[in-house]
Amino acid sequence: MSSITLTQVTKVFVSKPVVDKVSLDVTSGEFLVLLGPSGCGKSTLLRMLAGLESLTSGEIYLGQRRVDALPPSARDMAFVFQSYALYPHMTVRRNMSFPLIMRQFKWWFHIPIIGHLAKRRIEASPEVSAMVDRTARILALTDMLDRYPRTLSGGQRQRVALGRAMVRQPEVFLMDEPLSNLDAKLRSSMRAEIIKLHRKLGGTFVYVTHDQIEAMTMGTRIVMMREGVVQQVGTPRDIYANPANTFVARFIGTPAMNLLLARMDAPQGQLEVGDQKFALPAHLASVTVGGSQDVLLGIRPNSLAVVDPQDKRGLAGTVSLVEHIGADSIITIKLDSVKTAHEGDSESDASDEIMLTKSGYSNLSAGSRVGVMMNLDNASIFSASSGQRISTDLSVTCPVDFKN
Repeated sequence: MSSITLTQVTKVFVSKPVVDKVSLDVTSGEFLVLLGPSGCGKSTLLRMLAGLESLTSGEIYLGQRRVDALPPSARDMAFVFQSYALYPHMTVRRNMSFPLIMRQFKWWFHIPIIGHLAKRRIEASPEVSAMVDRTARILALTDMLDRYPRTLSGGQRQRVALGRAMVRQPEVFLMDEPLSNLDAKLRSSMRAEIIKLHRKLGGTFVYVTHDQIEAMTMGTRIVMMREGVVQQVGTPRDIYANPANTFVARFIGTPAMNLLLARMDAPQGQLEVGDQKFALPAHLASVTVGGSQDVLLGIRPNSLAVVDPQDKRGLAGTVSLVEHIGADSIITIKLDSVKTAHEGDSESDASDEIMLTKSGYSNLSAGSRVGVMMNLDNASIFSASSGQRISTDLSVTCPVDFKN
């Protein structure tokens, strides 16, 4: 398996860059996830890796070999499409063996009878047959080899698409939202199958998704993208615990991170939120903020707790929504004294509404008066003007609860 290096890769459509100067190093055997909302350029970047889209500028290397000018067939990368892209007139066995047949393609394969016999001969050869059978056993497709795609479920078709990529034994596997057409239960099981497949093969995987759950559970590293620009690269834990900006903070986590307008007084070691003042926790004590200024406080829903509305240590508010999701309840509360940072709907804007999670079934209802206690041990601080994270001493950051 090989590493991948992207240097200043750019793609421009009608004078607008959809991928803008992306530079990445993907180590051999890594499972890298390209994550972001629809239209952020992640699929275009994957297609440029595969050779299905040309580069406007930049370079792509597979190991030490530059490949951005090579056709897809010369890059030794297997692509798994969102729509499976199986041949409906071919059996599962023929779909899986087809890449191996095409490696031995001759012009006379187009001659109806002669070409058909030649392809049948290659398919039945010991090497090809053994490779298809071994791959089918790994993916639990042995009993389906003689069936056609139309007789298979969505999950089975996805496994066939994976099998067709595996038999090639490529240096790199590229996957473009392969689970987006599956229902929630099947998507969960297929996530586990792909993780096991990566561990078994030890290959280099580059995986595109807009689903942050897929990214957090599957990737060894995540590349967060927005409007063609890389926002942050890091492990799932890094991106969850230490988001680079408010866009990343709001995109990662379910429910999303709360953003509250606060007043930071670094010399006094205080953080003022609404009508309450809090002592800065250890990991925020070294924030690089001069004097006193407005900041955005980012706090996860699992770091908040409902208390009595008369408790002076909490922020008073009114429950506006309660959602019961089985083991937990999600409670939305409109705070009395907290102001919003700006008008508009920008992701970096603060809000006077917060969401918190509570274990079990909550007896609260819309209109209930409550207090909200904040645990700032895992809080983040962002610039109120740019939305960028303000540097802190990350070495003392407390462990993160990944329940959300």
